[in-house]
Amino acid sequence: MDNIYLFMKKIKKYCILVFDFIIWNLSFYLTFGVNKNSFSLKGFEILFIQCLILVNVCFFSVFSLFRLYKKIWRYADVEDFFYICFATFCSNVLFYFLSIFLDMELGTRTYILFFLISEFSIFLSRIIYRIDVILEKNSNISSKRKRLMIIGAGEASAMVLKEISKRPDSEYLPICIADDDRAKIGRSVLGTKVCGSTYEIPEICERENIEIILFAIIDILPEEKRRILDSCSRTNIEVRVIPPIYETFTSGSIVPKIRNVEIEDLLGREPIVFDKEQYGEYIKGKCVLVTGGGGSIGSELCRQIAKLDTKNIIILDICENGAYSIQQELKRKHKNLNLEVEIASIRDKDKIDKIFKEKQIDVVFHAAAHKHVPLMESDPEEAVKNNVFGTLNLVVSADRYKVEKFVLISTDKAVNPTSVMGATKRVCELIIQFMQEHKQNTEFVAVRFGNVLGSNGSVIPLFKEQIKEGGPVTVTHPDIIRYFMTIQESVSLVLTAGAMAKGGEIFVLDMGEPVKIRDLAENLIRLSGFIPNKDIKIEYIGIRPGEKLYEELLISDGECTKTENEKIYIEKPMYLDDNSFKDHMKKLEDISKKNDKEKIRDELFSFPNLKK
Repeated sequence: MDNIYLFMKKIKKYCILVFDFIIWNLSFYLTFGVNKNSFSLKGFEILFIQCLILVNVCFFSVFSLFRLYKKIWRYADVEDFFYICFATFCSNVLFYFLSIFLDMELGTRTYILFFLISEFSIFLSRIIYRIDVILEKNSNISSKRKRLMIIGAGEASAMVLKEISKRPDSEYLPICIADDDRAKIGRSVLGTKVCGSTYEIPEICERENIEIILFAIIDILPEEKRRILDSCSRTNIEVRVIPPIYETFTSGSIVPKIRNVEIEDLLGREPIVFDKEQYGEYIKGKCVLVTGGGGSIGSELCRQIAKLDTKNIIILDICENGAYSIQQELKRKHKNLNLEVEIASIRDKDKIDKIFKEKQIDVVFHAAAHKHVPLMESDPEEAVKNNVFGTLNLVVSADRYKVEKFVLISTDKAVNPTSVMGATKRVCELIIQFMQEHKQNTEFVAVRFGNVLGSNGSVIPLFKEQIKEGGPVTVTHPDIIRYFMTIQESVSLVLTAGAMAKGGEIFVLDMGEPVKIRDLAENLIRLSGFIPNKDIKIEYIGIRPGEKLYEELLISDGECTKTENEKIYIEKPMYLDDNSFKDHMKKLEDISKKNDKEKIRDELFSFPNLKK
């Protein structure tokens, strides 16, 4: 099939060349006949043949020099037509000078007439070919392509339209554009009309039978983007967005990277960006250990740390598949990165101690944890052994072997916890506070944030999979709300907190307004091209064990301190009685070894300072 395709391409190229030869010869014949007042050419046969040979040599040489037969004329644009007109002009100029040099002068009238006829004929031939291709493409392909409306009449939409016009295999058929600039309404972008504002999206879609919407505005406020996407969601038409403009420049193409709308597009707030210069310096030249490095948060930590000129990175994880995956990714992207993988459980005290002793670790990011709330309700002993005493193993070894900084990844579920998982993470925060008060060498700090979009076990991938399967989409409660942030935001917060840490702090991120999970589910369904509770049903399955209707980020209302970064706060530490804390830790350890679920749960929630 490939050979046949290449053969057909060559035939088309030679057909165009033969067609050009016919045009050159006919144009010169008409010119010569008009000039001599005789199309029989009687008495001028030799001169005609000599000039005709010279015409073909000149035109073929110039057209080849201009590489006109390397172009794909079915995708020709204005520049290409200007180019062929200029090539025809140069061919005429060359013919003029060579004919005079070879003593075949034909007269000024002949040269001017030949130039006009040849220029017009060549230009017209390409126009006819282009129109024929467009008509053929529209008749054969349009029925298979989705009728597209583009949001935004700026540079991004022009890039999309230009590339679509050059891609015969494109799934999109541009129909119209929506833009809020009144001066643009009624005008066209590369042949596609701007037919209304974004406030009229539902009406335009219905009128034009739109099948897919493309969001193509790069520079827009988050709340405005959310308004437009909410308007799109009311159409029950699939919505896609273009990639960031820097991705377009690096990839050289925009259409293949058009993606479906992600839920982070609907957060309604600016992405939180942290200064790499601020958080990169303390990692530079250091040995960094990332526990849980194969998980969603841990792997993103490894990706960002790999860019910060570290001495080496150690990925520690009990899950070999995740660790292997991020190891191979980093090897591909960072050829000179000094990278190690340790397959180990943080519950293995001796193994952890051995790693710290041998590796001379400078900075630890502790992301390893059991985090699935309902599962930990069923097996609280596993949550305690892993989250609490795994963390204890790490912090003890870190201080013993003179680690400079230890950063714990915590969660908003640790605030006034109602779940076993949340309670174990709150105890981990207390361990950090205790260790900071009794440390010898290490600065201990915790970072707390809400739900991470797209992380393993988060609700968004579940919704997408349920929509893909045709539903139903399961929501625990119609009023349940959550704070959300992206993986990149959460990891940047962790790295920044490490740079700002003086020891003992719990850093909290200002994550904007919480979002209703029901609204997220409905918007995802609509933006996937379906109608909630008609095409895709939403089922409310009830609050799961240990789950709350809403999460909190601060333990003490109003008792937090602003940092130099306006998006990061430090919670004021609560009083911790050392003896009481030690007693509870000892009891919890003894009970967890017996795997008594009820006693473990009771002891876990009896910790001092676990709640307000």
